[in-house]
Amino acid sequence: MDALATEMAGLLGAETAAVDLHRFPDGESLVTLPDTMTGRNVIILTTLRDPDPLALPLRFTAATARELGAARVGLVAPYLAYMRQDTRFAPGQAVTAPLFARYLEDSFDWLVTADPHLHRIPSLGRLFGIPAIRVQSAPLIADWISREVPDAVILGPDSESQQWVAEVARMAGRPFEVLSKVRSGDRNVQVSVPESEALTQGTPVILDDIASSGRTMIRAIERLAAAGTRPPVCVVIHAVFAAGAHDEILAAGAARVITTNSIPHPSNAISLAEPLAANCIQAMSGMVGKPTGQTSRSPNMPTTEPET
Repeated sequence: MDALATEMAGLLGAETAAVDLHRFPDGESLVTLPDTMTGRNVIILTTLRDPDPLALPLRFTAATARELGAARVGLVAPYLAYMRQDTRFAPGQAVTAPLFARYLEDSFDWLVTADPHLHRIPSLGRLFGIPAIRVQSAPLIADWISREVPDAVILGPDSESQQWVAEVARMAGRPFEVLSKVRSGDRNVQVSVPESEALTQGTPVILDDIASSGRTMIRAIERLAAAGTRPPVCVVIHAVFAAGAHDEILAAGAARVITTNSIPHPSNAISLAEPLAANCIQAMSGMVGKPTGQTSRSPNMPTTEPET
């Protein structure tokens, strides 16, 4: 996440440094940090797209920063993993959302993330005992759509997305529709497209918070093609993209696939740097829950990024 770290550091007036992460042949990890932490606020920036190999080194990094004299240690995880399993869907299953939240709050003073994949949990405050701030990407996505797809007809993938998609559409000043989705497995999804005159007159823009297998996008693209629409633009917050998913979405007929930079990927076109930086300032100043206002510059906030 070098590009995002550099952009955020410029907004914060912070220094940047990489966390050196060494993997021993036996699978153990060793982290090495810059020895310049005394009395400073430290921001650890990392994506949690592939969380298991990073979870323990992340804990080592936070603890080592404190041992080296850091005043406070915060986590910026633009993509926050383990949020989907927020209830016990079958007997004996772990409910990982609160478990992972407790794991992180043991190490960090505060958390900033972008649009976590919450369904039955209404807010991060229900999960975390530390200040936890959600950055909303809707204004950035609406701005991108207004500039790049002025004739957009915005589509949500399912009924759960309606409120978010309606907000993006309102900000962009464009009409919206919501698709009907039935999932019967990780890669088995059925999607239906509503009959809408607007869909044949504008450019469909499919919005989704996460694209992993890509099945939802692919089925929606196929149904839109059958309905005679223009090739759709696909806009995704978190570019999880399992192996081959991005290429399969394009091969299905998408005109473009655009993502935020919550997870580094060639499709990144919408930067979260400004709201992430502004909310870091909010978290460090103890003003969580208050309007961020203008981003100010502070010279004493190094950012570190785990590096494999």
